[in-house]
Amino acid sequence: MNVDAAVAAAAAIAGVCTGVIAMLAFRWSERDQARPSRSSLHTDAVLPPGVDTVLSVLRSSAVVLDEGDAVVKASSAAYALGLVRGGKLAVEPMLQMARDTRRDGEIRQVELDLPRRGTGRGDALAVSARVAPLGSRLVLLLVEDLTEARRIEAVRRDFVANVSHELKTPVGALSLLSEAVMDASEDPEAVTRFAGRMQIEATRLTNLVQELIDLSRVQNDDPLEDSEPVRVDELVAEAIDRCRHQAGTKQITMAAGGTADLHVWGNRGQLAAALGNLVENAVNYSPARTRVGIAARHITAPGGDLIEIAVTDQGIGISEKDRERVFERFYRVDPARSRATGGTGLGLAIVKHVAASHGGEVTVWSAEGQGSTFTLRLPEAGAVRDRDRGRTLIERTGGTAAPDDVRAEDSYTDDRLSTPEVLP
Repeated sequence: MNVDAAVAAAAAIAGVCTGVIAMLAFRWSERDQARPSRSSLHTDAVLPPGVDTVLSVLRSSAVVLDEGDAVVKASSAAYALGLVRGGKLAVEPMLQMARDTRRDGEIRQVELDLPRRGTGRGDALAVSARVAPLGSRLVLLLVEDLTEARRIEAVRRDFVANVSHELKTPVGALSLLSEAVMDASEDPEAVTRFAGRMQIEATRLTNLVQELIDLSRVQNDDPLEDSEPVRVDELVAEAIDRCRHQAGTKQITMAAGGTADLHVWGNRGQLAAALGNLVENAVNYSPARTRVGIAARHITAPGGDLIEIAVTDQGIGISEKDRERVFERFYRVDPARSRATGGTGLGLAIVKHVAASHGGEVTVWSAEGQGSTFTLRLPEAGAVRDRDRGRTLIERTGGTAAPDDVRAEDSYTDDRLSTPEVLP
């Protein structure tokens, strides 16, 4: 009996303890639920109404910091730029600006250069950071990426400086030559010599202004607005005709070959100017009694069929360090030769812009002392190709060709090489 009473008493005591513990746990849970958690401090409940929505549509990278410098809110762009890591602002100068603004309430702005994350490159990321108080406890940081704007400004500045220098050279020469003509007014032979030099400088100035206009046009105009199917044979013939006089003077042979009846889609004037610049460079940088070849062919690429036009010369060649820069504006491999030939350093820049605006590219292979090959790749006008080949096959068969015959003709025409046309 005594044992049963003891067991009952122990069970009662255990039940009371369990009830007390359960009641304490329930009260503790209620208090935890009523108390704001750390995560809730970093949600919309802390931000003033509407701020979260505004930050989500800003183009700038946005970061909101609390009184302990913890990140309350950060946009995806802020993470992409590497501003926020592990819930903290990772850029010390910006963190110090936030602390100063929290202390005195003043708005601060500064431009900084930040290292790029994970690229291994030495160039920095240029940003503009602006810090302002947001309510009584928060600080708002807005960061604008200025890297692209800085690059464009540097290109514009270099372009203006180069144009000023290039224009100053022939203008200064014309001024000096005009004074020389005035001083030698009684010497007909000297007047004739100086007048010839003036004509050369005036031609150089005219060419420079024209190429500046052409470069501006290809950069600003959309070639698709005036696009049409253009026969490659006609572009090649026009480029050869443009350089016929210079080639004849140096006894350079120009040969045109490759696949016939090819078409590209684009602005005829821009394409003719681009190919003409490549052929003209080949002639100008080739020694006398050498050969310049222009060949076109059809190639298949993952993004679609392309027409490849290669211009090959036997000239001085281009060194490896110069090959990376030949398409820059005003860059010359041989400045002395450029002055002798009247080159402006804009021809290849125009070719690059024309190729890019037409969805193509231009590349160069070269070896010093052996020559160079510039290759222009452009999208093919496929519909015109199929139409012309179908018409040719129908004419051959007297109008009995079927669609399958036209498709079979494609392989024949693609592999067919026309006889090179040699032009003295």
